[in-house]
Amino acid sequence: MRADDPYGYLLVHFVEDRAGHGERVHLSLSEGDDPLRWRRLNDGAPVLETTAGTGGVRDPHLVRRPDGEGFHLVATDLRVWRPEGPDWEEFRRHGSRDVVVWDSPDLRTWSAPRHVTVAPPDAGMAWAPEAFHDEDAGVFVLHFAAALYAPDDPRHEGACVPRILTTTTRDFRTFTPAEPYLELPGGVIDMTVVRAGDQVHRFAKQDDDAPGSWRVFHQVGPSLFDPGFRTLATGLGQGFGPAVEGPLVFPTHDGSRWYLWVDQYGRPPQGYRALTTTDLASGEWEPVPDEELHLPPHTKHGAVLPLQRGEWKGLARL
Repeated sequence: MRADDPYGYLLVHFVEDRAGHGERVHLSLSEGDDPLRWRRLNDGAPVLETTAGTGGVRDPHLVRRPDGEGFHLVATDLRVWRPEGPDWEEFRRHGSRDVVVWDSPDLRTWSAPRHVTVAPPDAGMAWAPEAFHDEDAGVFVLHFAAALYAPDDPRHEGACVPRILTTTTRDFRTFTPAEPYLELPGGVIDMTVVRAGDQVHRFAKQDDDAPGSWRVFHQVGPSLFDPGFRTLATGLGQGFGPAVEGPLVFPTHDGSRWYLWVDQYGRPPQGYRALTTTDLASGEWEPVPDEELHLPPHTKHGAVLPLQRGEWKGLARL
């Protein structure tokens, strides 16, 4: 068995805590090579946090560099559970336009956090950032959700309709100006993207209150910026509760099965629930029975990274 053999999975996430400060980055590791059995590392304590910006981070996403030179983690600069309580209108209209970034050579040692402004001045926030490597251009495409307001609306009092914006980077320090990418009636958030063969699959969440809302949906297209995406499925995960968001998608190492996790937040306990398919292109997803997904409750919005055996062994000691 080689250290670079595919083996195991790492989940980066935050933990819901209505009574305290849970908005920090946690790591959970698969039990062996099983993508349905997980344990939190570091005795359940967070691994990364920041006191700058809003003082909290949510929605972490982890990406491997294609050159083998390490990893980048990006997260939303947002602390919701404050002593005075959450104010979602304030967060959407006058939130942070930054993302929080950490770098790591090995998933065990991490740089200091840095805040990077990616949303334009007319944006109200920058939520759920994720990075997708564009092989053709040789850059990472960072996408995130933001509500944009008119230039003559400096107090951001107009309609608050989030859309997906994109920017590109090579080093997660400098980013190109953000541009609108995906808009839907009522708003769209939480996009995640995976490549499978010569196709790109994107998943996102349309606002529940939009007429005929797709809610969590699955589309496929020939490339990230091709306009020819087709919708394969809508309303994904609605059987788990009245409100789901934050899709994450990953394959097993042999590619024979894909998992789609959605963050159920409409009723306690909050946290991920899973669907699965053996044919990603079909858009046909079956729910994983609750008793088969062994994941602590309140495990929230993050990403799964397939590992190599040596990486899994190193993390297993944490």
